Amino acid sequence: MSTGVSTSVRATTDAGRPRRARWTADALVVTGYVGLAVLLTSGQWGRPERLFHQAGDQILFEWMLAHAARSVVTPQNPLHSTALNAPDGINLMANTSVLGLGVPLAPVTLLFGSQAAFLTAVVCCLAGTATAWYVLLRRRLVTSRTAAVVGGLFCGFAPGMISQAGAHLHIAAQFLVPAILAWLFRPVPGPVIRPGVWLGLLVAWQAFIGEETLAFLALAVVVFAFGYALADLAVARRAAPALLGRVGVGAVVAGVLLAYPLWFQFAGPQHYRGMPFAAHSYRLDAASFTAAARQTVIGNDHPAGLLAPNPTEESSFFGPALLLLAAMIVFWLGRRALVRALAGCGLLFALLSLGAEIRVHGTDTGIPGPYRLVAALPPLDLAVPARFALVCVPVLGVLLALSLDRVHPLRTTPEPGGSPAGPGAVAQPGLPLRLLWTGAVAAALLPLLPTPIRTVPAPTVPAFLADRRWREHVPAGGTVVPVPPITGAAVSPGMFWSARTGLAFQVPGGYFIGPSGPDDPAARWGPPDRPTAILLRRVAETGQVPVVTDDHHRQAIEDLRHWRAAIVVQGDLRHGAAVRRTLDALVGPGREIDGAWVWDVRDRVR
Repeated sequence: MSTGVSTSVRATTDAGRPRRARWTADALVVTGYVGLAVLLTSGQWGRPERLFHQAGDQILFEWMLAHAARSVVTPQNPLHSTALNAPDGINLMANTSVLGLGVPLAPVTLLFGSQAAFLTAVVCCLAGTATAWYVLLRRRLVTSRTAAVVGGLFCGFAPGMISQAGAHLHIAAQFLVPAILAWLFRPVPGPVIRPGVWLGLLVAWQAFIGEETLAFLALAVVVFAFGYALADLAVARRAAPALLGRVGVGAVVAGVLLAYPLWFQFAGPQHYRGMPFAAHSYRLDAASFTAAARQTVIGNDHPAGLLAPNPTEESSFFGPALLLLAAMIVFWLGRRALVRALAGCGLLFALLSLGAEIRVHGTDTGIPGPYRLVAALPPLDLAVPARFALVCVPVLGVLLALSLDRVHPLRTTPEPGGSPAGPGAVAQPGLPLRLLWTGAVAAALLPLLPTPIRTVPAPTVPAFLADRRWREHVPAGGTVVPVPPITGAAVSPGMFWSARTGLAFQVPGGYFIGPSGPDDPAARWGPPDRPTAILLRRVAETGQVPVVTDDHHRQAIEDLRHWRAAIVVQGDLRHGAAVRRTLDALVGPGREIDGAWVWDVRDRVR
């Protein structure tokens, strides 16, 4: 099955144009994408005191990038680490470790730190996704460079992509999706072995970036292929043998590469079962599809906050004009099997994003959503329904590109078994229609222009840790215990300190998913709470100093021994004085060293 313009037509379209001129034009397009991505992340470049608005998620991914870089230069298992959640460690294959991003970006992380690596990753996710779709559109689907530019721009910078980019690198990194599709869907007849090998390699790489995106892609491919077969059964029959052959070869290659990592994920140390939150509750309101997202030129917090689970899950928010335009494109170009298959795929995934029960403007309608049909199917039972709408982004991007390509000058654009609009040449619409359609596309997209991702203040890393003064107090095997020692889904000071210092020391706790206990694989945020962690977190939150008893003291020593603590470190806290008094009562007086309060507990935990 093929979905695009033939190589011969591409050669004809570019005939007479110097190769250098074509490359220059492509380079300018990519530079524009990169420039826009840099602009959207401008609130943080050179500002270590700022984080994107979903600060906890950025800290998580900064730590993951720092771990990947450290794995490149030190002999350790990249799938597991005890630098966090000491002494048990965390199963990184079972968490969003983004090794597929972190390893290539290791030089950036090692030279410039975790924040620079995170921002570079965000730029690569947005601009890379836009570029990959631009290349696929330009080579396979359209002859107009303008059409490919607009399609790529929307695929990389749609509201859903911007909302994910500031927090979820594993979701925003979709630059491999067009490449996977390009090797999967080839001209008919087409080769099998070489595309299958490339397909397997790309699938394995995507698995090390984000398995959730891979699961969505697999489901979307099945839906699209089924829709295409319904629209043009003859072409589907001719394409099926080679397509299934490429899938088979790709499955073997990816299976060999992923066998051990997947075993480690589901059966290795600190593996878990299920999710620590009700994924099915993260659904979109049906009204979100016509609303404005926060991070757009016409957006504000209030409507978006009512229609999406949180600021990072605004996967729809396309606006009424774009949806109307998409309906017109489907009606206009609906003779093409490609258009009908895309429309069906986009509509289904939009409905899936509404969850098990459809909600409109905050009110449950009692109408069941199709998500109920897949809610119990692994691995979709672990997926967030709101993210299904992200599949609509490339669907709309391709439809926009096809429509813009349609209003360009006379050309022949054959499709397998015929042409996109029927055999033979496609006549150019008149100038008024071309201008009208181009204006309509611009009017639909301008309100969706993204704004720089919002930032919030970041915690500070005490100079005591940043300048490595801690080394004088922490022997080999000892840990730095942050206060509070363990946090769940909130910002974890220890994890932040660890990321910004390049995982220089081990800390207990952190923001990750792990088992509920040694004999209980049920998923939970962070490790099981220990009594001292609960006590100190309560003081940090309320500012109320408890009466410390002998039992509290004995429990603190036991917990510190479990954590293999060498020192306890307190940075900036809202109720810092209350926490200090509590710790003084638990383990003896601390002292201030280079911007941190430090309690040396080595003698107490022997």
